[in-house]
Amino acid sequence: MRFLNDQAPQYDLTYDDVFMVPSRSNVGSRQGVDLSSVDGTGTTIPLVVANMTAVAGRRMAETVARRGGLVVIPQDIPLDVVADVTSWVKRRHLVHDTPIVLPPTATAAEALSLMPKRAHGGLIVVDDGRPVGVVTERDCVGVDRFTQLADVMSRDPLLLPEDIAPKDAFDRLYESRIKLAPVVDGDGRLVGLLTRRGALRATLYTPNTDARGRLRIAAAVGINGDVAGRAKALLEAGVDTLVVDTAHGHQERMIEALRAVRGLDPQVPVVAGNVVSAAGVRDLVEAGADIIKVGVGPGAMCTTRMMTGVGRPQFSAVLECAAEARRLGRHVWADGGVRHPRDVAMALAAGASNVMIGSWFAGTHESPGDLQVASDGRLYKESFGMASARAVSHRTSGESHWERARKALFEEGISSSRMYVDPERPGVEDLIDSIVAGVRSSCTYAGAATLEEFHERAVVGVQSAAGYAEGKPLHASWS
Repeated sequence: MRFLNDQAPQYDLTYDDVFMVPSRSNVGSRQGVDLSSVDGTGTTIPLVVANMTAVAGRRMAETVARRGGLVVIPQDIPLDVVADVTSWVKRRHLVHDTPIVLPPTATAAEALSLMPKRAHGGLIVVDDGRPVGVVTERDCVGVDRFTQLADVMSRDPLLLPEDIAPKDAFDRLYESRIKLAPVVDGDGRLVGLLTRRGALRATLYTPNTDARGRLRIAAAVGINGDVAGRAKALLEAGVDTLVVDTAHGHQERMIEALRAVRGLDPQVPVVAGNVVSAAGVRDLVEAGADIIKVGVGPGAMCTTRMMTGVGRPQFSAVLECAAEARRLGRHVWADGGVRHPRDVAMALAAGASNVMIGSWFAGTHESPGDLQVASDGRLYKESFGMASARAVSHRTSGESHWERARKALFEEGISSSRMYVDPERPGVEDLIDSIVAGVRSSCTYAGAATLEEFHERAVVGVQSAAGYAEGKPLHASWS
């Protein structure tokens, strides 16, 4: 990456402060761009879901890995739960979605409570392992909540064979004028679910899989307590990437934790952070990190900069840290500060191998929280920062009430925030579509067929606040 007219500013920059200049290109199509990372995590799209309790769960992990990304399970999740989630994700199909299943005797109320867990808003009614009907949210409108599903379901649903090609599945769904259908094995037993969009996406994305062809998943470990013991347990559970995580990554305890993890000789990438300087990158690489997590204070749930004055504008932080990591043969993840697809593109132009997203994905059907309704009728989910009093209280649940109360007095994060569900993009896959489309187009503008070429060829300029505002679309006339 180089600055326009080779004029690097003498101050640090956020993503809003920069823009990219088009270059001569021979990349004729967005689909001709390879978005795979070279950092060893296997991602085929440069997106990592941040290790936030309100964002990263089993459903998110399955969905994002199927589209080529990676989800980091938070450090405050019990080890047995992480092991169960890891095993569950690795048993998921690479094409078929995992359906919500209820028996015919279940009620409409039960169905309505579960359907918001999926963006497609449907479930399969199963009897003795075989699908006998399909229920959507529309089927339950105006129905008594105690009505059994046998009385509201669409009977004799279209059944798709297990080995059907995605295009054939799309054609059959389109011809039948339905959005989704059960997928069955040779004995007629339910094995999955496909939607029209799911079939399309199966031809546009490449899943992030391990050497055995299973979906990948990552997990985080903190820097306190028995770091080596937890890391060993996570490795034994089968996680594909270890993330050693703390808000202030450039400290002695992090270095000690990293050395302890490296002493286990993990055969998976080790990520550590967060830092915002070349010196931080050097120290963590020397301690054993393969990938450095970059970002202090840019996250939507983070109050660090306003509370402490500590942090750094994210574009400049990624640019400096990525340059140092590349010099040392390592990589960086840009963690935080992305609110639009353009921000992801700018982080990749600065040299990140992957971009972490947290709060942006909290307001989707796949995040762990329960869907709630605001007074104005808008749907939302609650999100909170991982250094907030709420997160600290959960993380220290095993300590005495005295110690927990002392630690809860000092927080650097929002404990409750509403992340509204975008009715146009209610699922994480909808947001991924938007982000990937933007990044692919950015690459074509730069004349880059890969992310490495994108970083090499990107020409970046600095703009005023008015320049940034000029680039925003108008959804209504200005007259």
